[in-house]
Amino acid sequence: MTNFSADWSRRNFLRGALATGALVLPGTGFLAGCATSGGGQEQTEGEKTADNPLGVPTDQPLEIYIFNGGFGDKYATGIHEPMYKKKYPDATINHKAEVDIAGALQSRFVGGNPPDFVNDSGDGQIPLGQLVSDDQLYDLTDLFDAPSWDDSGKKVRDTLVPGAIQQGTFGGKPFVLHLALTVFGLWYNKTLFDKNGWVPPKTWAEMTALSKEIKGAGVAPWAYQGVHARYMTWPLLTMAAKLAGPDVLKGIDNLEKGAWQHEAIKESANALLGLRTAGYYLGGTEGMDHIQSQNAWSEGKAAFIPCGSWLESEQKDVTPEGFEFAFTPEPLLSDDSAMPFETIYASPGEPYIVPKQAKNPRGGLEYMRIMLSNQGAKGFTEEVSSLTVVQGAADGVELPPGLTSAKTALGAAGDNIVSWMYQTWYAKMWNPGINAHIGDLLAGRKSVDEFTAACEAEAQKVRDDDSITKYTR
Repeated sequence: MTNFSADWSRRNFLRGALATGALVLPGTGFLAGCATSGGGQEQTEGEKTADNPLGVPTDQPLEIYIFNGGFGDKYATGIHEPMYKKKYPDATINHKAEVDIAGALQSRFVGGNPPDFVNDSGDGQIPLGQLVSDDQLYDLTDLFDAPSWDDSGKKVRDTLVPGAIQQGTFGGKPFVLHLALTVFGLWYNKTLFDKNGWVPPKTWAEMTALSKEIKGAGVAPWAYQGVHARYMTWPLLTMAAKLAGPDVLKGIDNLEKGAWQHEAIKESANALLGLRTAGYYLGGTEGMDHIQSQNAWSEGKAAFIPCGSWLESEQKDVTPEGFEFAFTPEPLLSDDSAMPFETIYASPGEPYIVPKQAKNPRGGLEYMRIMLSNQGAKGFTEEVSSLTVVQGAADGVELPPGLTSAKTALGAAGDNIVSWMYQTWYAKMWNPGINAHIGDLLAGRKSVDEFTAACEAEAQKVRDDDSITKYTR
């Protein structure tokens, strides 16, 4: 899954290198000049036909880099690459799996010799917004306008869930494909809840009443990933959007003055801070990383934990027998909220890119078209236990209980799905910026007003920095 907590000094280093066109190559004293934008000089394109709508050069090598993280790389080597090889038997696939994508590829981007396809994810992610602003990414419009792999009468874009393309769009153009569809909300052990007769709450009043009962039973009502407090921005913003409507999130993305100090943001922050005041957080959770807090939750020390739908897969090796993962949307802060309880934050994730200077960018686009086929998406779900942005691709797939629960919630939400873009567009504002401030709020080091003012100041830094490309939605 994508983790945007990469060391910012490395990101600044890449930014400076890309901007100046020079980078000291590791192990040498030489500078690599940045190739001119507009595509690698050795790019080739095949004849466009009904069977080859993207004009893939059928005998050209395809170089692929996959982030070797939570999803591993077997979905590529076992599903997508064989599909490509079957259609283009004369093409050689050069596959590499890397943990540190930036460390492996930043010099190649600067040198004008990047791979044809990159899974740009993990702690070593190269910031997507920076790659876009430095004109390093291939426009994916042709991919989304191409016939789908499964039905030549339907465009690829028409096979995807709403918002799938928007998540990778910058300045009106799509540059990033996000394959995994993550559902975010609160997770609980259904076995534990059924045993105690606890019912997931639909309002915050019900949450506080249930939390009192849970604490009385000797269980902490909530745990959260304290060292990575960004996990708590998800319920914060989702509950604010439910209360006042999705324009609250649009204001944040568009860097509107005062957006972080909207009353709905303050109400949501006050609710989460109130859990600390009432003693409803697991003791010490603010100092735990995601593994420690989630393991404590799996052990039954806490009732609720916020997370994305990768949680079940991430915890499968440490979850005790009889534990049944279950998902619930965040409660409503008010009975007259603008959006219904079923509203959830769901977002396409796990980014894939085709570098603009790749030698075989059309092969990279075709590889993406394979990923977005029913077979490619279904295989991904079966291999990594994640939903995808391809409509109906998970139908008929036997999913584990937690993912089934999340899929049911996604269906119940209908069009009431919220998302935001600031964390992708303005990575430094998000981390360490907003993330550090919510950590301070939840640990009691900042009041609600201090928290929202600090977040507003982070947005102001971006507004005032002319070197940062601004985006709107």
